[in-house]
Amino acid sequence: MSVEDIFACEQCGYCCHGETTVSLDDNDVKCMCEYLQLPFEEVKQKYLRVTGTVIQMKTVDGHCIFFAGNCSVHPGRPWRCRQWPLHPSILSDQANFTAIASSCPGIKKEIGYKKFCQKLKEILK
Repeated sequence: MSVEDIFACEQCGYCCHGETTVSLDDNDVKCMCEYLQLPFEEVKQKYLRVTGTVIQMKTVDGHCIFFAGNCSVHPGRPWRCRQWPLHPSILSDQANFTAIASSCPGIKKEIGYKKFCQKLKEILK
C-alpha cells in the first residue's frame, strides 16, 4: 500500500495559501534550520512568526513564506505539511473528506470514500 494509491500531489499550492500556516514543533524547526543551513535565530528572524510558545511560518501576500510557485523548503517542510492532505479527520467524517478533496486536486476521490478510508488506515498504521 502506498500513498500514491489515494493521493498524487499536483503541486498546485492551494494548501500553502491563507493568512495562517501550520504550527511547528521542535523537530520541525530543527529540520528546517538544517535544510536551510542557517542558525535558529536567523531562521526565526527571516521566516518564522513566534507568538508566546507557538511557532509558525510567516505568511507573505496570502501564502506561506516558503511558497514561490512551489515549496522552497520541501525536503525540510514540517510534519503537518508532509501529512497533508491525508489528515486522520477524514476517517471520522465524510464531510472532512469532501471538504479536503474539493480543495485538493491530488486526492483520488474517484475511488470513493469507503475505499479511500480503507487505504488511508493501512497507510497510517
